[in-house]
Formats: sequence, C-alpha cells, structure tokens
Amino acid sequence: MKRILFLFILCSGGKTFAQNDIASKYASVITGADLKKHLNVIASAEFEGRETGTEGQRKAASYIEGQFSKLNLKKPDALKSYQQLYPLYQDSVLEASLSINGQAGRPGQDFLIPLQQNENVRFSSSNLVFAGYGIDDAAYNDYSAINVRGKIVVIFLGEPKKDGKYFIDPSGKSSAWTYPGLSKKLELAASKGAVGVLVVNPSMEGFSSRIVSGNNKTNVYFPHEDPLAPKKLDYALLSHEFARTFFPVGFDNALARANANAEFTPQPTETKTRVEFLFRKGRNIINASNVIGVLEGTDKKDEYVFLTGHYDHLGMHNGKIWYGADDDGSGTVGVIEMATAFAKAAAEGHHPRRTIVFMTVSGEEKGLWGSEYYTDHPLFPLDKTSVDLNTDMVGRIDTERKSADTTNYVYVIGHDKLSSDLPIINEGENTKHTNLVLDYKFDDPNDPNRIYYRSDHYNFARKGVPVLFFYDGMLKADYHQPTDTVDKINWDLYEKRVRMIFYTAWDMANRDEMLKRDKPLPVGTR
Repeated sequence: MKRILFLFILCSGGKTFAQNDIASKYASVITGADLKKHLNVIASAEFEGRETGTEGQRKAASYIEGQFSKLNLKKPDALKSYQQLYPLYQDSVLEASLSINGQAGRPGQDFLIPLQQNENVRFSSSNLVFAGYGIDDAAYNDYSAINVRGKIVVIFLGEPKKDGKYFIDPSGKSSAWTYPGLSKKLELAASKGAVGVLVVNPSMEGFSSRIVSGNNKTNVYFPHEDPLAPKKLDYALLSHEFARTFFPVGFDNALARANANAEFTPQPTETKTRVEFLFRKGRNIINASNVIGVLEGTDKKDEYVFLTGHYDHLGMHNGKIWYGADDDGSGTVGVIEMATAFAKAAAEGHHPRRTIVFMTVSGEEKGLWGSEYYTDHPLFPLDKTSVDLNTDMVGRIDTERKSADTTNYVYVIGHDKLSSDLPIINEGENTKHTNLVLDYKFDDPNDPNRIYYRSDHYNFARKGVPVLFFYDGMLKADYHQPTDTVDKINWDLYEKRVRMIFYTAWDMANRDEMLKRDKPLPVGTR
C-alpha cells in the first residue's frame, strides 16, 4: 500500500514538474527585445495615439490582427475577421423648435435642447404644470397634489434644504435628485405620464456661446445599452428671460426659492399654456473594434481563459501625439507576446486544455467602451469564462513608489474578490517562477483611486467572471501625457511581469477545474 502511494506521489510530482518545465520553456519566448519590437510599432507616431474611432486606432487594430494571423490564431466563429466591430455615434442638430402660446423661442438664446440626451421627437400639450424640483420621495414630494398625465412639466434643477442642510438623504448631503439628478427627474415624469419636460437651471441665466456651439454636434460617444432602463422624456433647458414670459407662477419668486433651496410643496400650479416641441438630429455611425484571437483548447475547450489589454490611447491634439507607450501599449504588446508563447507551445504539441481568448479592446480611455460592448455581446459564454487576466500599464516603475523593491514589483488588483482561487494560483506561480513582489495596495476598498473600477477587467467582474488586473501604479509623471513614450519603459521588469502573467494563465488554462466563484462582487460602480 505504501509502495503504491509512493509511486502515485512520484508520478504526480513528475507530472507537475514536467508541466512547470514546459511552461518555463515557453515563458522564455517572451523577451524584452520582442516586447520592444512590437511596442515601437504600437506606440509610434504613425498610429497617432490610437484614439478610439480614429484612423490611428484602426491602424493599430490592423497591426494586432496581423500578429494574430501570423500566429495562426483562430477568428471567433461568430465573426468574419479578428475584429468585433461596435458602433460609436456622432450626432448633429437638424431642427430644434419650441413654441409657447404661439411665441417661437430662439434656439440657443431662449432654449437649448441637449443633443445627446434627446431623441427625434415631436410633442405638444395645452396643459403646463409646475412641479417644483420635480421630486417624489418619502422625505419630500413635489407631485403630491398634481396630475401630470398627458401634460408638460416645468421644473427647477436642484433639491430642497432645511436649516441650510439637505434632508432627503439622511447623511445631510445632496441626494440622487441632484446627481444624477435630471435623468432621475425625467424618468419620474415619464412614469407619471407626462409627455415632456421644460427645465430651468436656477444658477444659469442663459447659454454661453461655448455651450451653444458645443451642442450643435457631439463628440463621438458610445451608445450604452440597458434594456431595463426606465423611459426618459425629452426636454429643453430654458433661459430665465424666456421662462419669465409664461411661467405658471411668479417666476422671480420661484427662482429665488430655488436659489435658496427652499421647499415648493404644496404648490400645485397648472395653466392652459400651449407648448409645441420639435427636435430632429442626424447621426453618423463610426465603427470601433475589439481585436480577438482564439487558441482552441483540448478536453476543456468549451471553457475559456481571457487575456486582455486595451490598445487605444488619447490620440493627437493640437499637433501633439499622446503615444501611450505604457498606457496601454505595454498591456497590448504583453497580450501579443503571451499569444506568441502559447501559440508556439500549441504548435509543438502543448495545447492548453481550456480555450484561450486573446482580446485587445478599444474605448477604454473613453469609459471602458470596448469591454462593455464585448461583455454585453459575448462571443463565448461568460458562465464558462473561468477568468479574465487584464494587463493595463506594466512597463514602467511607479514614480511615487518609495519601497526598496521598485524594480521587482507589480500591483495586483482583484485578488480578494469573486474567487478564492485567484491569489492561490497567482501567488503560487509567482513564487515558483518570478518572485515579483505582488502589491495589493490598490485592492484596499478605501483606496481613493478606485483602480478596481477603472480598467476593462471590471466589465467582466460585473458579469461575475473572476478577474486579476496587473498594473505598474503610474498615476503621475507621464500618465495621460504626450511624454508616455517607449524610451521610458523598463524592459527587464516589463519582461518579468508579462512572464508572470503568462505562468498564471498557463496554470488557469490547464488546471482541472474552472475558478470557483465564491466571493461577492464588491459594492460600488464606476
């Protein structure tokens, strides 16, 4: 019996050592020289800072696609290429009119219809109702004595105070009726059956030329999708002068109360006022993309390990290029190099058990657009996605780090969240192979930088997928500056960090079980 047990341990140990030897062989494919070769392309002037929705971003996507093709990675079955396209919108005003009792308001002077927050719509009503701040809350209710169904509501921004303090939120701070504020008020008015809303900002008498000009055409933006989101009404902002001509109560008195954050209720006021509202906008759709290469697994090919990094940066402005070498050229090239190592292993007969998905996303700098689109439109089941290992800035040394280990560390975010397997595997592989200092500083829930919510792993985490995020901590010096250039990369440390992530991925792709999901997602949002 003892002899059989000894042989089992010997064989099992031999298998583990063999796996480690194989992993080490292919980790050595990842070199500072190759990282530098790719980063000199990704962070070059030719790509003009890779701003999402620009030609520079498309050039970078094409380069990454070319690398995945050379490695014989598969395209996702649902796509015609390696690129998962997603739409960005750019809107412009075609027509905007607001008439009160037959008096046509002057666009940009009497009223402004915010372009991005309104859709093509025409509505009218002969009933105008003043609803104070437009709040319905247990602590305060502007709607308690009015019926707004089929009518147009006019409200002030803001919320009331008592004795100089906000009171709707028990903390004494402003509540959600201030921020997000207007969107919450529009949803409420819609739920009560109103057909439209006119809004007065008590602190903004009129509209500056900058505001008016900026409302003619939007910047490129991502159309967030939430099928469960409540309906919102279209609305117009009013100048004080225009509102004064038709307001259902004495405007100057109401304005003074709003400026003092005084209560309005009970003050139901409805007038027979004819309001006609028309808004039309044009929309240009620009495609951005995530670049996705797939290395199919063997016996567990229907389970997935994701290796991600964002390839976009801040673009070019006033003739200056924001190169984004560290942010996140370093993570992008790390994904390419890990793909190279895994592809070489597969070509030599060492396929991973799980399918590995190498995904570089765009839109991160704009608000995690690409990863949000992917996780809302996944190409592989998220419940079968074991982990996302996200690499965003791993090429530099944190200029604010005062520890003695400045040339041998990496910040790891997410280790104590979603899965208890995460630190065991990551720390184990690091101890075996790389001996980096794994710093969990940014996992502190009281960390003011909220790093956990600031890169693409978060969109996987919000769907329940365990994540680890690897990061060098650069928040000052050249962060989001044109000076984030290739010459400032620490190649030895960069190589070591990417190899450590590779080892972690190797283990997670080849272990018997998917990572447990036994810890809750932290409370909080972006």
